[in-house]
Amino acid sequence: MSTSELATSYAALILADDGVDITADKLQTLIKAAKVEDVEPIWTSLFAKALEGKDVKDLLLNVGSGGGAAAAPSGGAAAAAGGDAPAEDKKEEKEEEKEESDEDMGFGLFD
Repeated sequence: MSTSELATSYAALILADDGVDITADKLQTLIKAAKVEDVEPIWTSLFAKALEGKDVKDLLLNVGSGGGAAAAPSGGAAAAAGGDAPAEDKKEEKEEEKEESDEDMGFGLFD
């Protein structure tokens, strides 16, 4: 990570800790006050746009939690569809078989 990125990251963390909205102007002001030279304005605008409307403290607390997985459809949904569900399953199996046949040709991602 470059000095510009680090300075902008630290400035964003300082603003978030103080509960101040993160804007490019405020980031640039903090960076100049810290006497960090050669930070291009693109970094402050990128960070400001990326963090706009987000709670930085919440982002830091949930770093390792990952995202919520999508809920699997319940068995009741298939039963509500009636007798069409088994036919749809067979069609899906045939489509999967067609996709698998490409792998049998000897072409692979790492070949």
